[in-house]
Amino acid sequence: MRILVMGNPLLPEDSLPLKLLPKLRKKFPNFEFVEFDPNEGLEEEAKKGPLTIIDTVQGIRKVSLLTEKDIPRLELCGRCSMHDFDLAWNLKLLAKLGLIGSVRIIGIPPKMNEKAAMAGITSLIPASA
Repeated sequence: MRILVMGNPLLPEDSLPLKLLPKLRKKFPNFEFVEFDPNEGLEEEAKKGPLTIIDTVQGIRKVSLLTEKDIPRLELCGRCSMHDFDLAWNLKLLAKLGLIGSVRIIGIPPKMNEKAAMAGITSLIPASA
């Protein structure tokens, strides 16, 4: 299974998924964890089959599983430049165009510690497979 891991290493509140990559790869050696930019090739990934994503999600208190049914509820932040287009925006666009099917997002709260995040992700990965 291929799992796309998103985040921004330059922003502390958005870097936790990327920090966990080595631990995830070690714990789940049969899974392919790929550092991924949500604005580069998400449509192509969706063509390969169901999307499984790990990313930071604002407004949650614990590691949570979101699906394609949650895409309409994702909030869009204000956009001033192309740097402001994020996963939520891209998912909404691809869903509106009918270009994505099944989506599983393992969302991590922005300020969660690594140990709690890892435990939450671990509990959801088998359910996401």
